[in-house]
Amino acid sequence: MRIADSWKDYKVIATGDGEKLESWAGITLLRPDPQVIWHKRRDLKKGVDAYYERKDGGGYWHYNKQIPEQWQIGWRNLKFIVKPMGFKHTGIFPEQAVNWDLMSKLIGSAGRQIKVLNLFAYTGGASVACSDAGAIVTHVDASKGMVERAKENARLNGISNIRFIVDDCKKFIEREVRRGNSYDAIIMDPPSYGRGPNGEMWKLEDNLADFVELTKKVLSDKPLFVLINSYTTGLQPTVIANILKCVFGSDDVQADEIGLPTEEGIVLPCGATGVKIWKN
Repeated sequence: MRIADSWKDYKVIATGDGEKLESWAGITLLRPDPQVIWHKRRDLKKGVDAYYERKDGGGYWHYNKQIPEQWQIGWRNLKFIVKPMGFKHTGIFPEQAVNWDLMSKLIGSAGRQIKVLNLFAYTGGASVACSDAGAIVTHVDASKGMVERAKENARLNGISNIRFIVDDCKKFIEREVRRGNSYDAIIMDPPSYGRGPNGEMWKLEDNLADFVELTKKVLSDKPLFVLINSYTTGLQPTVIANILKCVFGSDDVQADEIGLPTEEGIVLPCGATGVKIWKN
């Protein structure tokens, strides 16, 4: 497991009974987490600033004190916006710092200009990190609201050269193939389930392999890396590794769980990630 232990403004304080208590730059939030099936060791709601409760097929935030609608959190030299949203999200996945670190190092040591394509790119943590490392980044997500949030994160860091695209990722790649465009690095964080603009159904287990095959068509002649991240419950890192090996070749493929340290001394698992790296 690769553990995101480089945060100073963020930490997991405690966990238990399906919940995790976190500190985001000093503001404490209690959120559901399906991985937390062990019992809590303390009352997690005591003194918490806000908590998210699932109810009647949905959910909503409860606020025990007035907190900002949004605020900033820092990681290394970068800043990101934290904003409690629907379905328990905050706009940032702290465990992804392990991937930001890896990709930044690969881009920085490449010795050439790297073009990065970030698919299902959400609020742009990876886009900002790669751009800060010197890459030319194209950021694609089907949600206009999430792309606007990504633009805010870019502006917050003084980054103005990311190309932001609101589009279905599959259709965007198909058009890039026809245009003859290519990229040296591809990042993807596809959802477990989804629906395209014309009602097309996406199910990761059924569609991921074909989608990765499609991305191969926009990979440059001198690729640097392809990184796949997944939060789909039950999908093992080895599955991601096998897809990468089958599509791009078996050399230099690594896959791991990623997680977060906690003040309790245990590690909170947070999904799986795999990367194919080229040495050229």
